[in-house]
Amino acid sequence: MALWPVFLTVFLAELGDKTQLATLLFASDTEISKVGVFLAASGALILSTLIAVLVGSQLSSYISPRVLKTMAGLGFIVIGSWVLWSAHT
Repeated sequence: MALWPVFLTVFLAELGDKTQLATLLFASDTEISKVGVFLAASGALILSTLIAVLVGSQLSSYISPRVLKTMAGLGFIVIGSWVLWSAHT
């Protein structure tokens, strides 16, 4: 299985989001360890990803993977449309 689509999708989705901006703000504080900020933010992303994988694996027992992929795709379209719309208003 090629994992590049997973990496690329998550990487692009995380760029410029509120989590990255919060991490940037923590890292800008001269009194906080940059390594500490990196480790804490990485740990949080790993934990939230673990939760998503566990929930996703259970959902696939109840909802077909095709429906889940369709829902995820529609969700990305809605979010992308909202971001584009808010950028022009």
